[in-house]
Parts: sequence; structure tokens; C-alpha cells
Amino acid sequence: MTANPPAGYPRITPYLLYEDPAAALDWLSKAFNLRERLRHEEHGVIDHAEMEFDDGLVMLANPGSGYRSPRRLGSATALVHIYVDDIYAHYERAKEAGAEIRAEPKEKPYGTVQYSAVDPEGHIWLFSEQVREPEPEWKIG
Repeated sequence: MTANPPAGYPRITPYLLYEDPAAALDWLSKAFNLRERLRHEEHGVIDHAEMEFDDGLVMLANPGSGYRSPRRLGSATALVHIYVDDIYAHYERAKEAGAEIRAEPKEKPYGTVQYSAVDPEGHIWLFSEQVREPEPEWKIG
């Protein structure tokens, strides 16, 4: 038996929990240009869904009535990072869709331009575009 993931799945995949997964699927598509690839409902509740961005994947679901989103808890403990091709166009799309912008696009010493946004349930998303070679202290290897 192999330890590899099934075809079309990366080894590491963020799995986000939402109080309203249907609204999240629609909003993430509109604001961040993620594409829905799978939606499974049981008893009228989305218990598993998947969204793609190029070769990346995000899973999401509603874990049940006891779950509270980061927005309702007042704190997030993680973020999702995605590389995009045109950071400024992506940023404008997110703003137009009503994303709460935490940080405007800014060039970093490791050669990326980044911005961060919060979705309606309080999950933090960080978007980057590599625009130049990183400074020597930021190079891997």
C-alpha cells in the first residue's frame, strides 16, 4: 500500500470549517477566484466541499452546531497562503467582493508582493506574487 495521496490531491491540504459552507463556496469563488470542484451534502448540510486554485486545493465543511467561526470567537489561529499571478488584479477582485483587507499589497524583502484579507467568517488569507529574486538571507538552500 502506498502512502501517496489519490490522484489530483496534494500531500498537504488546508481544511477550513465554516458555519455556512454554501455561502463560503460562493464568496471564495467571487472574491478569491477559487473554483468549486466538489460539494457533498447530507441532510441539507454541506459536510464536505473542495475548491481549487491552479494546482492547490482547499477543503471545507460545517462540522456541526457546536462549531463557531473565527469571526464569532474573535480570533483566528491559522491562515491560508496562496501564490497568485497578478497580485494587484487579485487584490482588486477581493476588495470589490467585499473582502476585509488586513494588509494592502506590499513588497517584502523575500521578493514577493503580499496582501492579506479576511473572509466573512473570519478566516485569514494571505496572497503573494513572486516579483523578484529574494535577498540572499531569504534564499532556501
